[in-house]
Amino acid sequence: MKTKANVQEMCSTALLCAIGILVPIFSPIKIPIGPMSFTLASHVAIFIAMFINPRVACLVSLGTTLGFALSGMPLVVVLRAASHIVFSVMGALYLQHNPKIMQSKRDMAIYALVLSVIHALGEIIVVTGFFLAGQPMQGGFVYAVFGLVGLGTVVHSMVDFYIAVLIWVPVSKYVKMSCKINYRAKA
Repeated sequence: MKTKANVQEMCSTALLCAIGILVPIFSPIKIPIGPMSFTLASHVAIFIAMFINPRVACLVSLGTTLGFALSGMPLVVVLRAASHIVFSVMGALYLQHNPKIMQSKRDMAIYALVLSVIHALGEIIVVTGFFLAGQPMQGGFVYAVFGLVGLGTVVHSMVDFYIAVLIWVPVSKYVKMSCKINYRAKA
């Protein structure tokens, strides 16, 4: 039985990595602004991986980083993608220990917001490093780092989180994985 679970996890990881690589390459909705790039659904594979377990979340984050590198994005964008390892593993670990968080819309919204702030902090650190290394920022440091990257990442992350939830709800009914989302249940 353990072998079946390992094969299922491996296949899920590979599929999510493939999706995570293809989205930044082929997405028709890419908006690059300075150190920021908004690619709709670029975090969806990572969020779905978080619903599975921390190991899958880490591996898929690495895969999506590869996707951004292969899509020809600037180094700052690729390193921002690499920072996703932190929020995805933290988020997956939290879900692993608190699975009921996803059974209440209110609790899930708070979880998504906190996770988005952690996500934004990781990207702010990366972009700040580039700023301190002398890379000019469109609109200056505060606008670029806290406005575009900070606030922009929180909003982008929340949108992608809810896209992932919309995909995960029907999929999780047919796949035996760790995170179940059932809005009718009381937390």
